[in-house]
Amino acid sequence: MKSVFKGILSTLSLLWVSPLLVLFGLSADRDTIRYDTKCWIENLDRPNRSPLVNLLYLLAKHPEFRNLFYHRIFQSNLLSRIVLALLKIVYRPCPYLFIDNSSKIGSGLFLQHGFSTIIMADMGENCWVNQQVTIGYKDRSGRPSIGNNVRITAGAKVLGNIKVGDNVVVGANAVVVKNVPANCVVVGVPAYIVKRDGVKVNEPLV
Repeated sequence: MKSVFKGILSTLSLLWVSPLLVLFGLSADRDTIRYDTKCWIENLDRPNRSPLVNLLYLLAKHPEFRNLFYHRIFQSNLLSRIVLALLKIVYRPCPYLFIDNSSKIGSGLFLQHGFSTIIMADMGENCWVNQQVTIGYKDRSGRPSIGNNVRITAGAKVLGNIKVGDNVVVGANAVVVKNVPANCVVVGVPAYIVKRDGVKVNEPLV
């Protein structure tokens, strides 16, 4: 009986967010949203159902995904933005996650927890951002550019007009204010390289 009740509640929650599918239909970038959905379902280790059911599940149960979805919609076209503004009155975005609308973000971004996180940067594909992360301006010189397959873990700060290469891991609570080469792991305050191309090192960022 309990499982039946849970099933009914789950179905109702999906039906509640189903009007957001209008935004998906209006989007000019549905392939990116589909890919985002696929990545989130895999990273959350959820059963893989139909793409639309997966999308509705994420919109209902994961407010961080809803913010990313809204970012994709805002990037689409004027009609999408108008409908988005109306639907956001009812379907509120996650209040503790900020993704700047000017940011260009590649497909497959995964936001784990997303609490107290700010993204104000251009990012490549298949990136992963944990909670309490700030990626953005340090001063007027500019903001970061993040490569593909970059993971920025809990509490890290990536600041200023810098470039972070592909396949980089930024350790917890690291503060990155200089360029990071590809295929590196960086940690510390200020951040330095502890692994490059799979080999342990101890190198400053320059």
